[in-house]
Amino acid sequence: MDASREQNFSSGPSAGDPACEILKSSRVIAVVGLSSKRHRPSYGVAEYLQSVGYRIIPVNPSETEILSEKCYARLEDIPERVDIVDIFRRSEFVPEIVESAIRIGARGVWMQEGVSHPEAAQRARAAGLFAAMNSCILKEHIKHFRLH
Repeated sequence: MDASREQNFSSGPSAGDPACEILKSSRVIAVVGLSSKRHRPSYGVAEYLQSVGYRIIPVNPSETEILSEKCYARLEDIPERVDIVDIFRRSEFVPEIVESAIRIGARGVWMQEGVSHPEAAQRARAAGLFAAMNSCILKEHIKHFRLH
């Protein structure tokens, strides 16, 4: 990671919180359902995450490049290790995405606001992954690290 974009993490009131810990220890986030349309929430979230130093890998079979990053059709097509799989797809697609996240050895799955699938979250946790549901990774990052 470019030193100028290094994340400024500190221990504080959120230390020990699982969401804080995975955000602090992760560097690569695959964003499933990332749109190239600037007005879409997925674009704004991914752009923010990229601006604070995470490597973003877009996953969208309809795109070739988003935010200057090569886009992949499936998680299994990504040629590098992914820490977090951030999900911007409807809830009915989550189980398949979670299974892919487990297969590629991701450390966590993050279902964005409005995306929830308790059984898939439990499956992820049973496989040793962190799992968040109905939660915005951008808002959580700001809450824990106060980077605005």
